[in-house]
Amino acid sequence: MNSPESDLAPGQASTAPHDLPVVIVLASGRGERFMASGAKVHKLQALLAGTPVLQLTLEAVRSSGLPWHLEDAGHPGMGESIAAAVRATRDAPGWLVLPADLPLVNAESLRRVADALAGSGGVVVPFFEGTRGHPVGFAASCGDALAALTGDRGAQQILRAHEAAGLVTRMDLTDEGIVTDIDTLEDLARAEALLVRRRR
Repeated sequence: MNSPESDLAPGQASTAPHDLPVVIVLASGRGERFMASGAKVHKLQALLAGTPVLQLTLEAVRSSGLPWHLEDAGHPGMGESIAAAVRATRDAPGWLVLPADLPLVNAESLRRVADALAGSGGVVVPFFEGTRGHPVGFAASCGDALAALTGDRGAQQILRAHEAAGLVTRMDLTDEGIVTDIDTLEDLARAEALLVRRRR
């Protein structure tokens, strides 16, 4: 399976103020590690407390009030997915790259990264207790490089170049959801336990 089924058209995007960065939701991956862990469905279709993973991620994105773009067409690698999404939203003042398998990310975390990006002129990277998370924010100046990405390593080379130039802003957040991605059935169970604790 190249991309999960959903009730959203491929490449669907929201309408929101044009002075805000666009959240790019990456949903093109095959989810091979999840299937290899014993799953019977794509990880974005898997149920987390009764709700599909992708739906939970999109609920947070919508709640943030930021414009967003769902990239769920088949691509050979994460680089191509990011590039396609950036090309589709080329007039954006910046981008927040968010893998779709982060169903517990908080809308407030998205807004905080967006706010930090507005004054950075470079790259914004959120951390939870020392672990790098998502979304990673990229200023408009990164647009050409993002639109030319290929391969499976995403935007790591852009991040490294900005780190070398001192243009990366680190943010420490208290949202465990920014590092709670779903790659295996064990990850799904751990995320469900965290969600249950949040709802108590």
